[in-house]
Amino acid sequence: MMIKKLLLTAGIFFITLSVKAQPVRYKNMVFEYIKTTIDLSYDAADPAGKNKARRFDLYQPAGDTALSRPLIIWMHGGGFKFGSKDDKSNQIWGRFFAQRGYVVATINYTLSRKLPFLHFDELKRSCYNGVLDAKRAIGFFKQHSHAYHIDPSKIILAGNSAGGMIALQAAFSTNAELARFAGVADEYPDDQQLLKVAGVINFWGAIFNLDWLKNCLQLPLVSVYGSTDSIVAPTHKGPPLYGAADIFKMATALGIPNDVKVFEGYSHELHKRFNPVFSGGKDTQARWLEAAQFAADFLYKQVIK
Repeated sequence: MMIKKLLLTAGIFFITLSVKAQPVRYKNMVFEYIKTTIDLSYDAADPAGKNKARRFDLYQPAGDTALSRPLIIWMHGGGFKFGSKDDKSNQIWGRFFAQRGYVVATINYTLSRKLPFLHFDELKRSCYNGVLDAKRAIGFFKQHSHAYHIDPSKIILAGNSAGGMIALQAAFSTNAELARFAGVADEYPDDQQLLKVAGVINFWGAIFNLDWLKNCLQLPLVSVYGSTDSIVAPTHKGPPLYGAADIFKMATALGIPNDVKVFEGYSHELHKRFNPVFSGGKDTQARWLEAAQFAADFLYKQVIK
């Protein structure tokens, strides 16, 4: 009898270990292979994608049979002047989240012909234009949710640097608020509604007005930044631009479900010393993946479960 009990206990123990070892969709890597489709268009007026500014690449888990999956729309960095969906970091994050079961669209958006990083007024206008493109992309994917097997109620806005700024402004401000701040004519003056998304990933981006966080007190928000970032400072330094440290402090005070990961001693884009020409070596890419896992854990807890 004692031997039977020991064998039963051992069996239960090994079954428990086996269950615990199973990867969890949307949190762990479940799919080894992914399917990538490039240079599609999210502009209904330009389905052929002649305008490169509104093209996207789509990352999906290969062999996935799920019919309703969360979508992450990822926007690249580059100071609103440079960068594209083809950036190495965007490719890494597209594959990373698709291997966990998400659909990921890395998108281009309208870039400035001037130098936004040298002229704050131009940066504001460029961000406004980027937000319009982000909203256009969201509308496209909601309209085509069945074709891409997307759950339209679980669209997550994400971005790094300038892309993070677009994600934040698009999610937490109205067209009217952002247009007024940017000093431009609101292209949609009759639309006073806030954008409805399921979550926001902010990698080393910033928001123009911390009070805009009050617009969406239930919207999950996860941020990552390097403690020595001097390109997009984690805390307010001069112009009305509030980085991830300020955002975390305000969001926490407001009760917004949020979290932050700080890479101590690292600069913008998690480089040791930021170089806009160099995309990042293996060590930097390892930090990008660590940041992505932090975001995936947060999304699983706050958006998926």
